Amino acid sequence: MALYVAAFTACKKDGQSMQDESLKDDAAFLRYEDHFLEELWKNNPDWATSVGYHKYDSLLVVPTDKARDQSIKFAKVQLDSLSRYPEGTLSDANKIDHHMIKNQMESIQWNLEQLKAYQWDPSSYNVIGTFASILNEHYAPLTQRLRSFYQKMQNIPAYYKEAEKQLKNPVAELTQLAIDQHLGGVGVIENDFADSLKKTNIPAAEQKLMTERAKLSADAIKGYAAFLKAMKNDKPRSFRLGKEFYEAKFKYDIQAEGTAQQTYNSAVERKKYLHREMAKLSRQLWPKYFGTQAMPKDSLEYIAKVIDTLSSKHVAPGDFQSAIEQEIPKLTAFIRSKDLLTMDPSKPLVVRKEPGYMAGVAGASISSPGPYDKNGNTYYNVGSLSGWSAEKAESYLREYNNYTLQILCIHEAIPGHYTQLVYANKAPSIIKSVLGNGAMVEGWAVFSEQEMIDAGFGDAAPEMRLMWYKWHLRSVCNTILDYSVHAGSMTKEQAIKMLTKEAFQQQAEADGKWKRVSVSSVQLTSYYTGYKEINALHEEWKKRQASKYKLKQFNEKFLSYGSAPVKFIKEAMFAIPKIDTKTN
Repeated sequence: MALYVAAFTACKKDGQSMQDESLKDDAAFLRYEDHFLEELWKNNPDWATSVGYHKYDSLLVVPTDKARDQSIKFAKVQLDSLSRYPEGTLSDANKIDHHMIKNQMESIQWNLEQLKAYQWDPSSYNVIGTFASILNEHYAPLTQRLRSFYQKMQNIPAYYKEAEKQLKNPVAELTQLAIDQHLGGVGVIENDFADSLKKTNIPAAEQKLMTERAKLSADAIKGYAAFLKAMKNDKPRSFRLGKEFYEAKFKYDIQAEGTAQQTYNSAVERKKYLHREMAKLSRQLWPKYFGTQAMPKDSLEYIAKVIDTLSSKHVAPGDFQSAIEQEIPKLTAFIRSKDLLTMDPSKPLVVRKEPGYMAGVAGASISSPGPYDKNGNTYYNVGSLSGWSAEKAESYLREYNNYTLQILCIHEAIPGHYTQLVYANKAPSIIKSVLGNGAMVEGWAVFSEQEMIDAGFGDAAPEMRLMWYKWHLRSVCNTILDYSVHAGSMTKEQAIKMLTKEAFQQQAEADGKWKRVSVSSVQLTSYYTGYKEINALHEEWKKRQASKYKLKQFNEKFLSYGSAPVKFIKEAMFAIPKIDTKTN
């Protein structure tokens, strides 16, 4: 490394040697990335499993003070290593990776040294998800996965004993969340593991040892829940993060161009704009649906009436999955007809009934292959409404009516998450996948909805645009809600009123959002923040391209950078190409 630095700082005779040195810099940085990832997974085996890197599946790190010190030391060592690779000498792609690794390492330090959620968030201690992944993802023969599962269980009792020692005045809402999650998920250890063992030819004596360890593990998990229930906590920490912590967490998690306060201010203005546009469309549609009936004076009231009428058009409960299946070819055909993007036919989207281990919330989600399994299938999981009461199903289907169901498919699938992730997997950088920026990923899905509506999807009907505005308000109000609650003092009553009266959400949707904001922070801002920055980038790109502008070109160039923060993609898209100059 010392020789490399010396070579880098030596005088370069001409442009060609500068180019040669640049190639060397990139090659050296790529070697560093490989080393960094290996060390990252060694220190974070659960994270490794979640992205499809299974070398450390059998390891479970006990959350001791020593383990935390090791994480902080790891972050500091990596930051020191990064300083040896000047950003200016790297390609655009490697420069972005450099930014993302640096941010992640600084985030680790801040979380452990400043935020200290390990002291007040009991839900941050939870091993069940990784065990479920090992059991349910078919990346290796079942026998091999079960033996990794067995080895990993060895540290479960010590893990939860340490968790109990670390907690001090935990947040009440997060304590209840941890109790619910552990008692709801312990079946993975208690039942599912034993059921899977029966499907193998593992010798009976070995199976006996494995089931005995599973019982001890399940007892430790239930013991943790019992400890939390009985814990004396007279002065619990507020679930509100506080403005100072919120701004710092926003900086690391979202990696936006602006601050959380600036993003909140923008969202407030965006809500006003949407209300004005929705009022225009509702006045236009009023005679069609209400004839000569007098229109209320309050614009929010007549918008709500039109939305309520349109929401009554929805599929029957039993047709929810088939309706989604029918949307996919329509979306693909529309994109081709408008030439918005190149779709990759070799990466099909498989629509399936939501697997049992994912069940619990009807709706839709995407399961994409991890960065270490780029050729795997992408699944569009569709939940079932069977067993729901007629009243609950009706409320849900009014929220996901004939209009918003189409927008949901745009967001989740085409050209939203599924399409973006197909492009991201084509990018050679694994860093951009494993450290993927949530604001970019969610922001693209929201931006893609707007693109489709602007291109005339839904026959350019005013009803479709009105319902997209209603759907879009969800992203905008997520930001307003999250900031107002965690950096301010918004009450539950104020939150529910905003969501139902100003965002036109069903009561059940609003109640669920309040629960979410009380057990999470910052993530809810990712949808609007990402959308806002991508939209601004698109407008600037369009302006600079002038007569050469093509939406397809913008989309494909933007997506080619992978799941990187928008501000770094912007920097790369507008970068002036380096010109080699030779001198005598």
